[in-house]
Amino acid sequence: MFKILDKITEIVGWIQIVLSPTLIGIAFGFGIYHKFPNLTGTLIGILIAVIGLIIGIVLATKKFKTTGTINFLSRISATPELDNVEKSQIEKIKRKNKNSH
Repeated sequence: MFKILDKITEIVGWIQIVLSPTLIGIAFGFGIYHKFPNLTGTLIGILIAVIGLIIGIVLATKKFKTTGTINFLSRISATPELDNVEKSQIEKIKRKNKNSH
């Protein structure tokens, strides 16, 4: 049961990693198409979007095979600045409790 849930979360993470370069490629492709609204601009725009998709697939598959997609996503969305704030607040509380005894 838990193996299935692990695989599902890894697949969702894989899709999230693929979407980022794909959306960037689509945005650049649309920008090219908007600048050159002809067949050449369309083909170049589609090519850039497909390159973004390929880069996303390669990156997501690499992370899936090495550290895992969820581990990768949690590391890039972590906020170490807030971790330091929590530690300093805990230390202040400990010092306060120690001094009150």
